[in-house]
Amino acid sequence: MNDLYQQLKDLKLPGITENLPSRLTQAKEQALPHQDFLKLLLQDELERRYQQGLYKRLQQALFEGDHTFENYDLTSYAFPLQQLIQDLKKGDYLKAYHHILIMGPTGTGKSHLAQGLGNQVCRQGKRDKFIRARKLSEDFEAQRLLQPNSTSSKRLQPFLHPHLLILDDFGLNALTTKQAEDFYELIAEKHQKSSFIITSNRPVEAWVELFPDPVMGNAALDRLANCAYHVILEGESHRRKNHPHLRLPKNPASPEDTENRP
Repeated sequence: MNDLYQQLKDLKLPGITENLPSRLTQAKEQALPHQDFLKLLLQDELERRYQQGLYKRLQQALFEGDHTFENYDLTSYAFPLQQLIQDLKKGDYLKAYHHILIMGPTGTGKSHLAQGLGNQVCRQGKRDKFIRARKLSEDFEAQRLLQPNSTSSKRLQPFLHPHLLILDDFGLNALTTKQAEDFYELIAEKHQKSSFIITSNRPVEAWVELFPDPVMGNAALDRLANCAYHVILEGESHRRKNHPHLRLPKNPASPEDTENRP
């Protein structure tokens, strides 16, 4: 038996090594055929590798807290919107390089939904990255200062590899010329190669106003909006529901409750 354990160690199969005693007992008690016993051992190793990979993908995604669908209440949304979200959870939009634009007032669950979808992507074996729009701009600017001669492609490289880039809180402030150029280049490079999820308090038709150059703004949004699922969240802020003493007047600029699919 020691020789067997050493062979498993040499082959780097800890999933089998850890479960071998219990699987041997199970095989004897249930009189399992050899092929069924082997299948169970291989399933143990595959499960260990999946869990190890999932942990690594979740760490690299840089999510903010435990925002999953297990702790996300969809019942507060209209039934068609619930159906759309359930469909998006399958991840088929990634295969077509489509995007998801999530819009709505503060506190309606945009960031949680975006990270919940990102968590699903990790579970499906793909890589994603979560970052706030302000932090993205700060990272680009920091790279410019550290490497003033670096090309835009080098600055964009860390954000091009993931299958999904989640950009949270886009449009809180108008973009500077450099920020607009970076954002346009990022969209142009990822378009039809991978997907975005972008959350914003502003309706998508107002995003053009954030760009100093409306031509660049229209070009960026043409790539995004026409290949995207538009998810509009409405209702009272979830934060105010949980903390009634923080109630504020309802946002008069809440977007219209419609869901458009590409």
